[in-house]
Amino acid sequence: MLRSRAVLVAGVLGLMALGLAGCGSSSDKPPELAYVEQPVDELYNAALAKAQDGLFLEAAVRFDEVERQHPYSVWARRAMLMSAYSYYQSNKYDEAILAAERFITLHPGNRDVPYAYYLIGICHYERITDVGRDQKATEQALGALDEVVRRFPTSEYARDARLKIDLTRDHLAGKEMEIGRYYLQKNQLIASINRFRTVIERYQTTTHVPEALHRLVEAYLALGVPGEAQTAAAVLGYNFPGSEWYEDSYALLKGRDLEPAENEGSWISKAWRSVF
Repeated sequence: MLRSRAVLVAGVLGLMALGLAGCGSSSDKPPELAYVEQPVDELYNAALAKAQDGLFLEAAVRFDEVERQHPYSVWARRAMLMSAYSYYQSNKYDEAILAAERFITLHPGNRDVPYAYYLIGICHYERITDVGRDQKATEQALGALDEVVRRFPTSEYARDARLKIDLTRDHLAGKEMEIGRYYLQKNQLIASINRFRTVIERYQTTTHVPEALHRLVEAYLALGVPGEAQTAAAVLGYNFPGSEWYEDSYALLKGRDLEPAENEGSWISKAWRSVF
């Protein structure tokens, strides 16, 4: 997370420097702010001071007030993005996402739009839970980070997003593996095969592929389909010859007087060739 926060801090420094006059923590609940009409410079600088003191939740509320009182000023646009950043720093991800999305909607051609997209992606990314839980946030993170790379491929934000996309895909593959292993233990072989197939077809560059191929060997042997088991073992042995998973697969086949042998008509072989 340190890398993403550093990128976000770097991106927001310019806005923080735009005060009209010459990381800490905040309370969990946004403070109540009574409406008192003030000049835009006083409102913005008061919010900026709170952010610089690390009181991000208080800062976010004050940046929101800039837009509420002076919606058509240039400072309202800057305050909107600073509000999103301040909510993010307070771990108020929903509020941060809403503020960033509002900025994109109202100012689609602004030079800081890449930053807003990246902030949305990081908010989703930091809510990724362990593989034993629902992966909605992981899917949202993947979609948002993909959007950063697609729209702004040469930006600093895209470089960091690509790294996080790889980690996110690995996380999703891990979830498929967990479910697949569960089905395999329950002898629900078709259901387990479908999960391992997802890893092979959708997450082929992740760290889970060698085990997925081995589990296919197990599942197909148990199902009585040795040809597919031999193909899975052959693909595993060719691509990950030193893997402990290949050693286990080879031993399983030898125990049944079988050898790894690729059937090029198998879905496993076709899926592998379609990527490499």
